[in-house]
Amino acid sequence: MQEPLSPVAAKQRIWEILENGRVYFTAHAQEELDADELQQTDCVNVLRGGVVRAPEYEHGGWRYRVDTARMAVIIEFLGDVTIVVVTAWRY
Repeated sequence: MQEPLSPVAAKQRIWEILENGRVYFTAHAQEELDADELQQTDCVNVLRGGVVRAPEYEHGGWRYRVDTARMAVIIEFLGDVTIVVVTAWRY
């Protein structure tokens, strides 16, 4: 996969991975979810229906922010079949 992806291409890749791939959560992401009383399914719902913002290169990889009016999720792609949720928070 050639990165960075445009927001439209990233959204398409997210949908494909949600359908046929895997979603992993970092320990930090899980800590943030717990702190905001959110569940992993909340993140998946944001990934399905949220708006993908332009990527930023951070800590050696391209990160994509996906958000709704209530929540934001930061992800990285690992190859073509895996999403890693780096962090998430409630607005």
